[in-house]
Amino acid sequence: MIIHDFTEVHSVMNQFISELRDVEIQKDRMRFRKNIERIGQILAFELSKTLSYKETSIKTPLGTKLMSLPTEDMVLCSVLRAGLPLHQGMLNCFDQAENAFISAYRLHRDDPEEFEVVVKYLAAPSLENKTLILTDPMLATGKTLENVLKALKKHGTPAKIHIVSVIGSQVGVNYIQSIFPSDTHLWIAAIDPILDRKAYIIPGLGDAGDLSYGMKL
Repeated sequence: MIIHDFTEVHSVMNQFISELRDVEIQKDRMRFRKNIERIGQILAFELSKTLSYKETSIKTPLGTKLMSLPTEDMVLCSVLRAGLPLHQGMLNCFDQAENAFISAYRLHRDDPEEFEVVVKYLAAPSLENKTLILTDPMLATGKTLENVLKALKKHGTPAKIHIVSVIGSQVGVNYIQSIFPSDTHLWIAAIDPILDRKAYIIPGLGDAGDLSYGMKL
């Protein structure tokens, strides 16, 4: 896996990440969602530097100009519901991309510290020979992305896979490295060192879905 970790990169993205983590600022749901969207847009810009391009002649009111334009057929696939603001940030850059959505959640049975990731809903176009971008803001254990990859197999084999996350754990990063093809790209704003006993990222920021859209039962 090719990892693009922006943890130590000094940029305005650090401001957005710090506000996501801040227990006071994150109470503002609109700002929380907007900061995830901003991070998605920055990561989309960085990702765009690795795409394939072709020179195309553009007619202007005063002449013509050769421009290098991206040529890849892209599908943005986001994990509901926490992935929606990140998806929008990516879509701000890749507005011609097709879109896919998948639900994945932690199902706790008897032990609150044990869970399985359940996928119940998937809406996706064909992925055959396309560039697949998987967006999930929190990469904790990596099990969600593993199950998403399994669920998407019936929609075809993508030519390339990119994963985009806001914050991940080193445990989760290590795990998906063993699951995804070796040429998969991971674009991640920050990697935190550990998970707690409930598999939440430490120091992390909490539950991105709840902070974006409110508590769930």
